[in-house]
Amino acid sequence: MKLSKIAVFTSGGDSPGMNAALRAVVRAARYYGIEVEGIYRGYEGMIDDDFVPLDERSVARIVDKGGTIIKSARSVAFKTKEGRQKAFDNLKKHQIDALIGIGGDGTFRGLHAFNLEFGMPVIGLPGTIDNDIVGSDYTIGFDTASNTAIEAIDKIRDTATSHNRLFLIEVMGRDAGFIALRSAIASGAKAVMLPETHTEPSELLAKIKQSGLNKRKTSNIVIVSEGNKNGNASELAEELKSMDDSFDIKVTVLGHIQRGGKPSAYDRLLASRLGVGAIEALRQGQNDIMVGVRNEKLAYTPLEKATKEHHRLQDEMLHLIEILSI
Repeated sequence: MKLSKIAVFTSGGDSPGMNAALRAVVRAARYYGIEVEGIYRGYEGMIDDDFVPLDERSVARIVDKGGTIIKSARSVAFKTKEGRQKAFDNLKKHQIDALIGIGGDGTFRGLHAFNLEFGMPVIGLPGTIDNDIVGSDYTIGFDTASNTAIEAIDKIRDTATSHNRLFLIEVMGRDAGFIALRSAIASGAKAVMLPETHTEPSELLAKIKQSGLNKRKTSNIVIVSEGNKNGNASELAEELKSMDDSFDIKVTVLGHIQRGGKPSAYDRLLASRLGVGAIEALRQGQNDIMVGVRNEKLAYTPLEKATKEHHRLQDEMLHLIEILSI
């Protein structure tokens, strides 16, 4: 495979560690004498010809920065054949031999379609706080987002224990409950409401009441994933109040605070490994794959599989929260 110049971009929702991955891609490429073009604003910038040369100095001092220095955007135009053709024409104009995208399943679907239509060699790196990408034990940003959520929950617990209150804390996770489950276990929450499981509000209420009878607890914390099947935290609060108005229920939505902040040491290391791994994979002639880490070793998953399947919650973790919340 000819590999004189590559392009790299970030796409979809930002996640802590994207900059560390970008830095690793650029520095690994330069190590092997490969030129790099950065594409601003993901697929949208690819269509608008928003390219910039990147070298070792371009990515200096960004390993600890949250967000993404080359920005991210969602592109409606790239979903059309005309948009993809324009993007491909721009890549050829810049003499790009291969393309690396850092993002989630939407990013990977775009890469896979691009490869099928134009034969452009592509590699994906899993950058999303949701941790729902199959083929990697963890995605870039998940550890940091979880730590951010846990830190906030710990602070809320301080005020919860000072009053007779039930706190419903909503964390991100529209389709996947990884952040909710991990933060619930690590913060000692009473219960967790997930998109993947079904818990009736009446069951949750009974559990909270039983806890109060047995332990004279004056406060409880419940973690709610935004994609919970029985509604978000505010909707769940209204449902619980309609069944029993004796509780002083407070709702806290952590929101986009989970996307920001300096990436954790784990996310920096993961991003660095995956970034270098992407360049090594291209040099080995690999194509149309995602680079991930499974059992602490680099692993390669076809992009088609990474877009059609989802990382599932471990039964062990679900059992763990059930035991620890009694």
